[in-house]
Amino acid sequence: MPHQILVAEDDPNTRSALAEVLRGEGYAVTEAADGRQAKELFDSEMPDIACLDVMMPGISGYDLCKYFRSQSPTMPILFITAKAEEIDKVVGLELGGDDYIVKPFGTKEVIARIRAVARRSLGDSAMPPVTPLGDAPFTMADLEVIPRELRVRRGGETISLTRREVLILQTLSARPGEVVTRADLFRSAWEDDHVPNSRTIDQTISQLRKRIESDPKQPRVIQTVYGVGYRFESSDPT
Repeated sequence: MPHQILVAEDDPNTRSALAEVLRGEGYAVTEAADGRQAKELFDSEMPDIACLDVMMPGISGYDLCKYFRSQSPTMPILFITAKAEEIDKVVGLELGGDDYIVKPFGTKEVIARIRAVARRSLGDSAMPPVTPLGDAPFTMADLEVIPRELRVRRGGETISLTRREVLILQTLSARPGEVVTRADLFRSAWEDDHVPNSRTIDQTISQLRKRIESDPKQPRVIQTVYGVGYRFESSDPT
């Protein structure tokens, strides 16, 4: 099961951007618009990780950290702050925070810091490496995929694909039967300077299905694992 992360941030743009990044990495995200809502969500849902804005109405991030730490001594807590002064970082860490994110933040930095505290506090192993992808043709259900030509063939029909679509198929084919998260697909098929967006990935998969699946409503090649990602079953049960 993916870790649940509580994002408490009163600025809606920052909150939604951070939540989108984390969901793109496969985390379950709960959002709070102020300190009181964050405390209520913590008490009711007991998240695995918390990202707390320092300055929030109702209850500050510092006070939330002290409360969270009293209830869950090992839960990773990261502060979100627009202040870059060293004293703010020191105060947050002395109150029990594990790390901090300074606004404006970069996508790669956020993910690296989340993974680091999860490894330290929750015992997470490193993310599995993305399988190197080559040009050798391969089959998926009734399709023959020819990466070098950016095409697939089904019987006498030839369908042209984009490079990104071929990379998606290669990634799924390389891990038959496994759940491939949206984050893994993003790392395989999108460039590093793109911000991961689950809607973009889902829309790309939807369009790809319309072109390669015999019946897009009952896909055999790309199957959805709701809330997590996608899967290719090498042996079709039907």
